[in-house]
Amino acid sequence: MTTIKQFQVTFDCADPERVARFWCEVLGYVVPPPPEGFTTWDDFDRSLPPERQGSAFACVDPSGVGPRLFFQRVPEGKAVKNRLHLDVRVGTGLVGEERLAALEAECARLVALGAVHVQTLYADGYDESCIPMLDVEGNEFCID
Repeated sequence: MTTIKQFQVTFDCADPERVARFWCEVLGYVVPPPPEGFTTWDDFDRSLPPERQGSAFACVDPSGVGPRLFFQRVPEGKAVKNRLHLDVRVGTGLVGEERLAALEAECARLVALGAVHVQTLYADGYDESCIPMLDVEGNEFCID
């Protein structure tokens, strides 16, 4: 019998809180409550040794359905294309011009949050339209 395992998606980044808050806005995720004994995440962060402060942040799906996203500070910058990326599903069930309009509207919203519009890939009779983008630290993702 196969069991379904929970998983989280981990991002290596330079500024975990900044990237996490961007993805909260993209996906409608929220920052979970701070650990027991702390009123805020800032209070918790200040309790850490200086070299650990600001080193990690997370966000969660408020419905509990989607995976937890974890962001960890790493010393090296992004150097090559991601081998894995997120597809943000905003056009599910839509086709043609209606799908493209939904994608373009979401693209404009995300650009205002700091994302970069890489290009628009138009429907070609085999694949529907999608829009490759970069998050606030240059990680690739698509809206489709």
